[in-house]
Amino acid sequence: MYQLLKQIATVGIKTEAPPQADEALRVVSQRLKREILGMFAGSLAIRHVDAGSCNGCELEIHMLNNPYYNIEGLGIKFVASPRHADLLLVTGPVSRNMELALKRTFDAMPAPKLVVAVGDCGCSGGIFGESYASCGRVGNVIAVDVAVPGCPPTPTALLQGILTAISSGRHGGA
Repeated sequence: MYQLLKQIATVGIKTEAPPQADEALRVVSQRLKREILGMFAGSLAIRHVDAGSCNGCELEIHMLNNPYYNIEGLGIKFVASPRHADLLLVTGPVSRNMELALKRTFDAMPAPKLVVAVGDCGCSGGIFGESYASCGRVGNVIAVDVAVPGCPPTPTALLQGILTAISSGRHGGA
């Protein structure tokens, strides 16, 4: 509990500021669209797995679908089945109860497959770390291509992480 209170005191209270027009985001989105067209035949399918998070990262992921970020306009969509997914987006420290489910989801994805660990918990275990109830970071369970830190990371950071995963050329399951 002390670590959580310390983090709140360090970070402070965050409220969402309205997004400002950003030319760099337009350039990134055009580049992302080109990368997706080249590698995934026009669309990128993402399977999201909550491996034990507090849902802060999920709120930011959901913002990617709003009209401002509009990732579906870029050809990126979320799918319900890992068999249809090109990229696995994992949030939270991996709880022991989700360890097998995460491995099975990863194994069910066709190659080439990409994995993005989201948030401080997904990248390093966060304030939860490794314990009897937690495996810690996503990399302890499956191979991770890109880590997007933050508590929670912004939608722009998530978009940049997806772009990095696509353009990195590394594939965890290939």
